[in-house]
Amino acid sequence: MSTQGECVGPAAPAGPPVRWLTAMEQALYGPGGFYVRPGGPGPAGHFRTSVHASPLYAGAVARLLLWVDAELGRPQELDLVDVGAGRGELLSGVLAALPAEVAARVRAYGVERAGRPDGLDGRIRWVAEAPGGTRGLLFANEWLDNVPLEIAEDGRYVLVAPDGTESAGGPVRGADLAWLERWWPGPGRVEIGRARDEAWAGAVATVERGLAVAVDYAHVRGARPPYGTLTGFRAGREVAPVPDGSSDVTAHVALDACAGPGAVLLAQREALAALGVSGARPALALASTDPAAYVRALASAGEAAELTARGGLGDFGWLVQPVGVAPWPGTTGLRPPPVLKRRTG
Repeated sequence: MSTQGECVGPAAPAGPPVRWLTAMEQALYGPGGFYVRPGGPGPAGHFRTSVHASPLYAGAVARLLLWVDAELGRPQELDLVDVGAGRGELLSGVLAALPAEVAARVRAYGVERAGRPDGLDGRIRWVAEAPGGTRGLLFANEWLDNVPLEIAEDGRYVLVAPDGTESAGGPVRGADLAWLERWWPGPGRVEIGRARDEAWAGAVATVERGLAVAVDYAHVRGARPPYGTLTGFRAGREVAPVPDGSSDVTAHVALDACAGPGAVLLAQREALAALGVSGARPALALASTDPAAYVRALASAGEAAELTARGGLGDFGWLVQPVGVAPWPGTTGLRPPPVLKRRTG
């Protein structure tokens, strides 16, 4: 993606090294931080998510919302909460994909720490925190990977300077140590996901009835990456994770640790298949009877294939948490995903 000429913001001032959680918070969400500074293309100018890959993704989320709507008895008001909403692309796509009667009942919320984007659909409420009492669908696509977290190595916190230089800090103790012993035992470099667990539990707690879904690149306890996953992204390229505000700083999510009672973890390819997204090529006979329809179907199949590809977006994890409703049928009999790849630029 072209970001030529984009201002990446001022470099962080020199200062003493701090723990990674503090450094990430400042670099991403502090004054002039990567996600909150005005102008520029937003996150989409730096990395590609499923939302940006194809409108089929928003269509799948719309079908999931229709299932929730039916479970709730088709209420007069149906909530759709997008946590980590970026520039509102997913919400706009879902509203466009819904039947008009349903879209008219939807209360759409974009939850984001950055200001409201220019030109956003007037039906979308822009808020800094997820509203309480949600009755509908709370969806968080690639949000948790940007919730700041602590990094540790051989039992000690890792400190980092604004230029990315690391050094050893004090020993890991207390709740962080308990989290590691349960979810990421062993020596080496580890990412303490306790802050993500708490952030997700807080988001789920805002849902009165419906589904809460987190989608991210992730790993599970039996296959944690031995050297961690912390990295950066700028202008479509993976870069060193330097917490100066000029690039994204991100790490994979231990989604199994985030899961609450009744939650199911599955791979994106399985979730999207259950929601009708298929990469199957159209029948060749359609090319002769309706060439234009064949070309459209072929393009759609290509986009679906990208969303469900092994080794790519299809390996992303979906954590599906029902709240006061039956389990979503798409989670029946499915296995957790494998260790997932970093997103592509």
